[in-house]
Amino acid sequence: MNKAIKDKVVVVTGANRGIGAAIVATFLDQGASKIYLAVRDVNSTKELESKFGDRVVTIEADVSDTKSIQALAAKTTDANIVINNAGVGNPQSTIGDTVEEDFQFQLEVNAFGLLRVANAFAKTLEKNKGALVQLNSIASMKNFSHLSTYSASKAASYNLTQGLRSELGPKGVTVISVHPGPVATEMGKNAGFEDGASTNTIAEAIAMGLEKGDFHVFPDEMAKQVGAAYEGFSENVVLADFSE
Repeated sequence: MNKAIKDKVVVVTGANRGIGAAIVATFLDQGASKIYLAVRDVNSTKELESKFGDRVVTIEADVSDTKSIQALAAKTTDANIVINNAGVGNPQSTIGDTVEEDFQFQLEVNAFGLLRVANAFAKTLEKNKGALVQLNSIASMKNFSHLSTYSASKAASYNLTQGLRSELGPKGVTVISVHPGPVATEMGKNAGFEDGASTNTIAEAIAMGLEKGDFHVFPDEMAKQVGAAYEGFSENVVLADFSE
């Protein structure tokens, strides 16, 4: 049983499928007492509700809507762990007629969505000495040209996650940045990746990251390669205290 998860109340955005659904199953298996399924379509979690019963509670929420996320936070003040999994990942190169519109959309969900979640839940997580987990990507560290705007939006969310670590960490909140490579989800297939890592691999790595208290989590084989190359920069720049 994972001590960081056992008897904890968890909020998962985008909980209805893919990585989100795998997180729900993994965290309940590792002892979470209750998980709030924060989704745009409340009918999309019926299978999870049938499987897990009253251990899950569905709440309508949209990370692209500030009032919606504030309402979610107001209904879940018992939360110990908030996992911001919801995101979008449309293929879009840097050159193109629709690139500005697409980039604005992906920023709205992937970067501003994190800001909304973090600001709405900050007081709850400070009070409960909880954890905020952000699903970023290896694309936050390297631009993949056919996913250029997605990569840029995840770079923004990763940078914001670093800021949250600096601000919330001293207040007793654990902040974790998760950086998967390609994952076997509908989003992954749409991005052109056929042989991605399993969603369970990602969920289990998040659970382990919470138990260890690591800031960076590199769950799958491709991610681990990136993480190994990034380690020196992480230790000497990202995690370093430049105020000294």
